[in-house]
Amino acid sequence: MIDKLCNIKLSAHRLLKRFIVFLIFINICIFAAHAQQDPQFSLNKYNQLTVNPGFAGSSGLINISMLNRSQWVGFPGAPVTSVFNTDATFHLIGKNDGLGFSIVSDAIGFEKNVSVGLNYAYRSKLGDGILGSGLSLGLMNKNLNFALGSTDGGDLVNQSDPALPTGKAGGIMADIGVGFFYQAGDLELGMSGKHLNRPSITFNQSGRYTLTRSYYLNGSYTMHLADERFDAIPSLYYKRDRGSWQADASLTIQYNKQYWGSFGYRFGDALIISGGTELWNGIKFGYAYDMSISGLAKYNGGSHEFFLAYSVLLYKKHNHKYNSVRFL
Repeated sequence: MIDKLCNIKLSAHRLLKRFIVFLIFINICIFAAHAQQDPQFSLNKYNQLTVNPGFAGSSGLINISMLNRSQWVGFPGAPVTSVFNTDATFHLIGKNDGLGFSIVSDAIGFEKNVSVGLNYAYRSKLGDGILGSGLSLGLMNKNLNFALGSTDGGDLVNQSDPALPTGKAGGIMADIGVGFFYQAGDLELGMSGKHLNRPSITFNQSGRYTLTRSYYLNGSYTMHLADERFDAIPSLYYKRDRGSWQADASLTIQYNKQYWGSFGYRFGDALIISGGTELWNGIKFGYAYDMSISGLAKYNGGSHEFFLAYSVLLYKKHNHKYNSVRFL
């Protein structure tokens, strides 16, 4: 038994090292970070279904969560994003497959997007862990109001550009994504791609808006400290599209598997402080604050992010309902 546990830990360490080397390699290949089309989040661990359909059903629970982010508070036209996620384990094609549903509302400047997505994950054993292979099918309703680009100080949008409409424009696009989520003991790895079909809308004869493909990588490892009440969880989160990239590194300290606090760094952009707890009835909540360190720092009051979630386990054999997996 001890030998088996040691082998699992060694395998997890090897996978984590390979993953870190891969992230470093990608960062070396890209030279600058710029704004992305997809919304940005700090509480990525609690919002994985939004970007990775392979995550669906991975907890073995029925999960419902809501998240709200106000970015660059005080900056005109700054992003405001709201997310609703739910996922659960079902017996469909294979054993313990996952289903999930996401709604994302994202407003930034003269642009407002509402996306809905249905996620399916086929879960199978791989080595010492479980791999979720997921597919996401969704729709995005994109609305552009270029009239909002005019201010007393001048035009934020070039109103003479023939490729841009002078008022409102928009449309609905079909969106496809795939993702993989791997769990092996204390190790978690994720990899996903969004907008793989590069959906687009046309506002007039010459204007077109296209979503570029976006790719996400993340990994975390739970280290159990000498004091059994504490765990340390280092994590990396990387995303990129055709012309930009962004990476977050963080360290989370967890107490009694109930309370947590985290310090993170988003390369070239912000310092992130976050914390949260899980209550006895299965309700979880958390908060993150981003302190800008980029050139925008003097123009905004940072970013605020809140999430609220509820998890429940339905055990059909005895028709019992458990509010938290910690108390089985």
